[in-house]
Amino acid sequence: MDQNINTNPENSNSQDTVINKTDAQNSKTKFWLIAFTILYAFSLIPAFIIISKQDYVKTKSKEESLTDALRKKDSVAVIPIYGVIYQDSSSSFVEKGSQLIASKIRKMAQDKRVKAVVLDINSPGGSVGAVQEIYSTILKVKKETKKPFIARFGEVSASGGYYIAAACDKIVAHPGTITGSIGVIFNVSNLEGLFKKVGIKSEPIKSGKFKDIGSMSREMSAEEKNLLQAMIYDSYDSFLNAVSEGRKIEKEKLKDIADGRIFTGNQALKAGLIDKLGDFQDALDLAGELSGLGKNPQVIKSKKYSWDEFFSAIDSKLSILPQSSINQTPTLEYRWAGF
Repeated sequence: MDQNINTNPENSNSQDTVINKTDAQNSKTKFWLIAFTILYAFSLIPAFIIISKQDYVKTKSKEESLTDALRKKDSVAVIPIYGVIYQDSSSSFVEKGSQLIASKIRKMAQDKRVKAVVLDINSPGGSVGAVQEIYSTILKVKKETKKPFIARFGEVSASGGYYIAAACDKIVAHPGTITGSIGVIFNVSNLEGLFKKVGIKSEPIKSGKFKDIGSMSREMSAEEKNLLQAMIYDSYDSFLNAVSEGRKIEKEKLKDIADGRIFTGNQALKAGLIDKLGDFQDALDLAGELSGLGKNPQVIKSKKYSWDEFFSAIDSKLSILPQSSINQTPTLEYRWAGF
């Protein structure tokens, strides 16, 4: 006779209650995950429609494939920098890898037929490390090749987008371009209340008290906030140095407007943050003049999107789902949070 059979009705009811609670908690968690996935999927639909159109307006300059243009004559290279910029594009299909952008800059600028480079920037910025990688690449390539770099701003070129442009010789923007946002942010979400509602409890086992700094499962301590603030000020100082050197603005004077505020292109021109108001063609003409090619220069750019550029362009159009909500790990960012 099996003596392990539970004959106590009270114990059986208690076990059933625990199981039912666990099932309910799991169901809630699954519901929110499914709802988030569906919402994100629907947010991509308008982006796929928009991306079917070219991001470049038609210009007077004849645009050809890289191979065709290089066979004919000296040209101006156009390199797009779209969307939120991060170090590694493999972690999310909407991220733009800084390594790929830096590689394109080196490859195009070092070609003997390329006499100038136009960076077509439509970005709110990105992680500090990724932005600094592109910035330093531009400075190195400029020193090696002695070729002029022109930054052309689209709808948005703020924070890290502007940081990158500070390495260029000239900056051209539309009157209504959103730019500026000189500063640093470390976005941390506190989901402690939500976790409690769905029955999730985090119990980290760590080697030091700061090891789980930035955890979403709890509120940060004052000591942790001070530590992060010191990191932010350090990265902020690097931003100030880049703009001060690139735009020839005294650092102390720059601090008056480097408080994270955004500018229109008109306001940025008055503040000395850009050189000229104009469109894509104006940027090309300026590049032609500085390189000795004259106005309406030959242009080198890809006719078609690579998959990486395709998804990056989608990202540049999406403002429904902020990039910080996708990233699994918080990071220091030169990014305009309004995007």
